[in-house]
Amino acid sequence: MAADLVVIGGGKMGAALVGGLLGGGSLSPTSVAVVEADPARRSVLTGSGGLAARFDGLAVVPAVAEVEVERGFGAVIAVKPADVAAACGAVASAGPARVLSIAAGVTLARLCAALATSSAARPDACRAPAVLRAMPNTPVLVGAGAAGLAASEDASPEDLAWAEGILGSVGMVVRVGEGLLDAVTGLSGSGPAYVFLVAEALIDAGVLVGLSRPVSEALTVQTLFGAARMLAEGQESPAALRAAVTSPGGTTAAGLKALEDRGLRAAISDAVVAATERSRQLGA
Repeated sequence: MAADLVVIGGGKMGAALVGGLLGGGSLSPTSVAVVEADPARRSVLTGSGGLAARFDGLAVVPAVAEVEVERGFGAVIAVKPADVAAACGAVASAGPARVLSIAAGVTLARLCAALATSSAARPDACRAPAVLRAMPNTPVLVGAGAAGLAASEDASPEDLAWAEGILGSVGMVVRVGEGLLDAVTGLSGSGPAYVFLVAEALIDAGVLVGLSRPVSEALTVQTLFGAARMLAEGQESPAALRAAVTSPGGTTAAGLKALEDRGLRAAISDAVVAATERSRQLGA
């Protein structure tokens, strides 16, 4: 059976997208192909417990040329930024209808140029395929990612829905203008690292006040998990939830005062701004 979807790059992010799509039943394994040039990584994907073992019929090949594709197939570019041009060139020759890139910092204009054929009247223009660009974060690895999605001007509502279906299989998706993808990177792309740093600090603080490290770690992880569920599943704002657990003159109020005195809000704001600016620099 020919492939409807070709994923270029079988690293963690690419594999997570394929696993989400196939695990949720959105596509048949026989309609998907993963192109992975690195032999060692291909061995992981095809070995015991790998994607190909989990989803019978999934093709894992070293080159796009080895994939039989359906007319108007879609492609996902999930390689390192330095490898995007080569990946686009390889997939363009197969004639995809849509291409979604999750490579950090590679603009729509650069993607369009890499996908354009040499015979195009306007080689810098996105005429075909439709090109979309997304910035997912690492929680896609556990099916709980967040992604911003931007599209070329000629992308149709169907193209956007196609990309949202892929990204939505491993989390949530928001549509933004391409100029805001750097902000998405600064907030949600880098955001898991901020949360992990908070987790480290809470664990160390628990040890400081007398808890064993295993106990402190278990309490910290469950506290963050529970708080995130309350935010995600409830109807109240973060401010309302915070107020509900802050009794006047109580322990939480004392702890929050210490955080405010140390400038926690300003530090988080500065982190997001700095990461956003760095994303702009890398894109340029």
